Amino acid sequence: MFTWPPRLLRPAVPAPPKEERFEVAHEGSVYAVSVRRSAAARRLILRVRNDTGDVVLTVPKRLSLSCAKDFATRQGGWIAARVARLPDRQPFVPGAVIPLRGVLHRLALRDGLRGAARIEPAGADGTPGLSIACDPAHFSRRVLDFLRAEAKRDLTAASRRYAERLQVSIARISIKDTRSRWGSCSSAGALSYSWRMIMAPPHVLDYLAAHELAHRIELNHSQRFWKTVAAICPHWREAENWLTRHGSGLHRYGPAGGRPTGL
Repeated sequence: MFTWPPRLLRPAVPAPPKEERFEVAHEGSVYAVSVRRSAAARRLILRVRNDTGDVVLTVPKRLSLSCAKDFATRQGGWIAARVARLPDRQPFVPGAVIPLRGVLHRLALRDGLRGAARIEPAGADGTPGLSIACDPAHFSRRVLDFLRAEAKRDLTAASRRYAERLQVSIARISIKDTRSRWGSCSSAGALSYSWRMIMAPPHVLDYLAAHELAHRIELNHSQRFWKTVAAICPHWREAENWLTRHGSGLHRYGPAGGRPTGL
């Protein structure tokens, strides 16, 4: 059929990839598994995310869904055990206890100047407080804003200190909420950190800054990289061990109603 004037052809918009999910049953419990296909994957990798409790299976791009499900089903016991070990989430609500620079603080809602945050002395139970003065509906977000600001301040100071020691430059510093890493450094010197580091002990935050600034010398994890880290941060092993043992627990804290997005 011929028409005039000819219709303008619009470029085809690819449909979004179909989400692949299935369920794994184990001893009366059912676990939803999300499939993530990767062209770089050479084997199947099963994970349970500490922050959300989601079960994710990374598979090679062309592996059949039936093979993926068969593998996950055989790992039903592992999934159940891993989910059982997940710490209960602790939302930012009045009365909750959260770590700040490695010390537990009790959150409190106070009257007064809106948006103001204040560290309170320890109460009868020996726990210092973190009080936020705001509309109750905004309490959770105001706690997050405070923690992000404190993280930005401490990480900026530590980053600048190590940049001066190594005689390297910094392009910018971003504070985000990443799932898979605590920090990163680009070849141009752009630094990115997780705000959750403000909940860790100060020596752990300090080590993370040293680790990322060392990437300005060696953009890898070679032996020379670790020698650079050790030269500027003698306590790096202790801090790395703390992250290995306790880092995942930092993901249990967050705003009420869900996981915050990285900014």
